[in-house]
Amino acid sequence: MKKKIVLGLSGGVDSAVAAWLLKEQGYEVIGVFMKNWEEDDDETYCSSREDLIDAVSVAETIGIEVETVNFSKEYRDRVFNEFLNEYARGRTPNPDVFCNSEIKFKAFLEHALHLGADKIATGHYARLREQEGFFQLLKGEDGTKDQSYFLYRLNQEQLSKTVFPLGDIYKSDVRAIAKRLGLANHDKKDSTGICFIGERRFKDFLARYLPDKPGSIITPDGEKIGEHNGLMFHTIGQRQGLGIGGDGLPWYVAKKDIALNTLTVVQGHDHPLLQSPEIYAENLNWISETSPSSQWVFGAKSRYRQKDAACTIKAISKSTCHVQFAEPQWAVTPGQSLVLYESNVCLGGGIIMDSTE
Repeated sequence: MKKKIVLGLSGGVDSAVAAWLLKEQGYEVIGVFMKNWEEDDDETYCSSREDLIDAVSVAETIGIEVETVNFSKEYRDRVFNEFLNEYARGRTPNPDVFCNSEIKFKAFLEHALHLGADKIATGHYARLREQEGFFQLLKGEDGTKDQSYFLYRLNQEQLSKTVFPLGDIYKSDVRAIAKRLGLANHDKKDSTGICFIGERRFKDFLARYLPDKPGSIITPDGEKIGEHNGLMFHTIGQRQGLGIGGDGLPWYVAKKDIALNTLTVVQGHDHPLLQSPEIYAENLNWISETSPSSQWVFGAKSRYRQKDAACTIKAISKSTCHVQFAEPQWAVTPGQSLVLYESNVCLGGGIIMDSTE
C-alpha cells in the first residue's frame, strides 16, 4: 500500500509544489486547509477565503483530495492569547513560532494521524536528517528562504512524523515548477507579517484587545521629549512612528520600562544602548532533547533573516540560557526568539528575556 502523507495546503505556491512532489514520489497525498482565525474573516482584512479557493484549485490540478479543518479555537487558546499576554508585558512575540509548535505540528499532526497518515508535510524550507534514531533539523538549501528559525520548538516526536519536500529546492525552482504545471498560484505573492492582522495597521488591531496606557518618552538621561500611547505599540530598534522631531540623528527605541511606563529612545543607529554583547533566554527547547555544550562556539540568530552570529554559552540550566556574542547584536528584542545553530543544524533555543528580568 502507498504511504499516506497529509499535507498542510495553505493556498500558497510552496505547499502546492510540495504536494505535487510528494505525489510524484508515489505517496498518497491528502491536502488539509487549516482555518486558524475567524474574527474579521472577510475580504477586507483576511485572505483565508481567497487562500481556500487557491488550495482547492491546486488540489484539482494535481489530483489530490483536500479538506478544511477549523483550528481557530486551538489557535486562540494556544497562540493568540499568549501573543496578547506577551504584548501586555511589554515584549514583542513571534506568533509564527508558536503556531508551528502548537498548531501545525501538534493540532494538525493529531488530526492527520487520526486520518491514518504515516507522515505530515508542509511547505517549509527546512531539512531533516536522521542519525542513530534521532532527528536533526537542518537549514533549507535555499539560504534566502530557510525557515528553520520558526521551527526550533519542534521535538523528536514531531520531527519523526514530518516531511519537508522543499528542503533541497530553491524558491525560484518552486515557482518554475508551479508555472510548468499550470498552477493558478504560480506567481502568487508570498504572505508576510502576522496572519491574523492582515493588511490593517498593527496599532489599530492591538488597540482592540489591549487598552491604551499613555506614558513618557525619555532620553537615557531621563529628559522627557514626548508621549507614547502604550509600550505595546513599540519595539526595540523602532525608528518610525515615534512622533519626535528635532535636528540631528534619527531616534530609535532602546528600552521599555513596564514599571515606570516609560519609553527610552536614543539618537543614532549605532548608539551603545542598541548594542547587546549578551542575551538571556527562557522557555527553552532543545531539538535533540539534550542541551548543547557550553564549550563550543555556535551560531545564533536573535531575529529572522539575520546572519548567524558567533557566540558561546556562558551558562545554561533547564529554564534559562546565557549566551555571549563575539560581536554585539543590534536591537535585541525581548519576546523574540534566540535560535542556536551548529553549522547547518538547528539546535533549538528560547525566548529572549529583558536583561533586567
